[in-house]
Amino acid sequence: MAGIQDASEHVAAIAEKIRAGKTSLGIELGSTRIKAVLIDDRYTTIAAGDYGWENRLEDGLWTYPLEEVWEGVQHAYAALANDVETAYGEKLTRIGSLGFSAMMHGYLAFDKDGRLLVPFRTWRNTNTHEAHEKLSELFQYNIPERWSIAHLYQAIIDHEEHVPRIAYITTLAGYVHWKLTGRKVLGVGDASGMFPIDPVSKTFESDMLRQFAELPEVAEQAWSIEDILPTPLVAGQHAGELSEEGAALIDPSGSLMAGTLLAPPEGDAGTGMVATNSVRVRTGNVSAGTSIFATVVLEHKLAALHPEIDLVTTPAGDLAGMSHANNFTSDLNAWVRVFKDFAQAAGIQLDTGALYTTLFKSALEGDADAGGLLNYCFYSGEFLAGLPEGRPVFARGPEGRMTLANFMRAQLFSAFSPVKIGMDVMVKDEGVQVDSLVGHGGIFTTPQVAQKILAAAFNAPIKVMSTAAEGGAWGMAVLADYLWHPETPLADYLDERVFADAQSTTEQPDPVDVAGFESFFTRFIAGLPIEKAAIEAIPLEED
Repeated sequence: MAGIQDASEHVAAIAEKIRAGKTSLGIELGSTRIKAVLIDDRYTTIAAGDYGWENRLEDGLWTYPLEEVWEGVQHAYAALANDVETAYGEKLTRIGSLGFSAMMHGYLAFDKDGRLLVPFRTWRNTNTHEAHEKLSELFQYNIPERWSIAHLYQAIIDHEEHVPRIAYITTLAGYVHWKLTGRKVLGVGDASGMFPIDPVSKTFESDMLRQFAELPEVAEQAWSIEDILPTPLVAGQHAGELSEEGAALIDPSGSLMAGTLLAPPEGDAGTGMVATNSVRVRTGNVSAGTSIFATVVLEHKLAALHPEIDLVTTPAGDLAGMSHANNFTSDLNAWVRVFKDFAQAAGIQLDTGALYTTLFKSALEGDADAGGLLNYCFYSGEFLAGLPEGRPVFARGPEGRMTLANFMRAQLFSAFSPVKIGMDVMVKDEGVQVDSLVGHGGIFTTPQVAQKILAAAFNAPIKVMSTAAEGGAWGMAVLADYLWHPETPLADYLDERVFADAQSTTEQPDPVDVAGFESFFTRFIAGLPIEKAAIEAIPLEED
């Protein structure tokens, strides 16, 4: 009876927090899922909802329709609100603080009337190589192909018809926030994936803005670059309130009240740093999903220009180096679907979680180097590998040891190989010091497997926290709660309040696995001409 009473008291306590608005909501628009997470003032998830979506290739460019942005947000929120009512008997009408995050970079351009000028161009597009090269040379600062300023400049030099009518450009998170509050602002971490940030002033680099504005093809535009970019804000700054129109956009049922304070909208890199307590200097994290990036908070600027490294910031505005690969789980998920089809054909019922666990664990039984098997997980272009487009390819020699264990090991090795290229530049070429490296994302929910393989890839200890599966939406909810604690530095707030009692496991690199991964990685780099030949031989089919 005591257990039932304790559970009842717990539900009643959470219900009271919901009524009092002692909650924070984070919603993140990821590459394959829009997720909403509601936390209480102890940073515990009390409700969640999600919505699955996929990018599509239209006219050679990867995009998502904005109509589906709102459909997904509404669906995820409705599922969360239903979760609240079912578990706690409360209709969700009031939220203490709110924040949105999303996949970074890309290009959303609007005219003076707020109309979208061209379909949303996501981070996945690699049609901006000329802009990347010219701007990186001009600034002597790496401007990756997926950055917003590269998309804008490429549109300018391509003489795209919409360019003269631009009044505002932003990211996906910035767009959603603008529509909910009317404010054209952006969290500094997300802003750092649009245009370089000065880590001292926490605003866009003024000298680079001037250099860009003085380019002849830019100078002839009617708009000024300073006027069409959002205003960067650091974590803890109030970024507006939820308007009546905004509340209706999230919750068409009309239950959600306006007036909720909003945190600066952030990118998935920033929420990944928060979710892994990796905002302090010399800490880092690996965020794995449709894409993958390894981020380390730097002690100082890098000594040289490295095209493989993005320089972004934490949500507090501190400089961080990032190795970002466009491709991670898409190919892996496709192969898992094949095994699911086989299981169903054989009359075997396996839920998705059990299937992934079975396949992933088999990878630990394979040969250290994956038995000579080779895989390329490139669904789209990959700058780190010098690929303008992608074609998933599995290859092996006749003497390759083709077993399930080696096949799955090759899949996981392949997924982590592109991001290793940039990480090696930071650690081996620039001598970046890393005190801790934390993995997060759904792939780390299967105990030990991805953690052990990542430790081999980076030859470094990999920590996974109990919050690993929470991901960016939970991290954004934490940033929303931080609105109430801005007097405490973000790193101290995370250490002392959010992660004080966090549980974690650490996997040390196994020398045999490290040697095996290095052998695979050498084969992976040497075999890249296979991928390049596949790009030439296999047509890129559009949906």
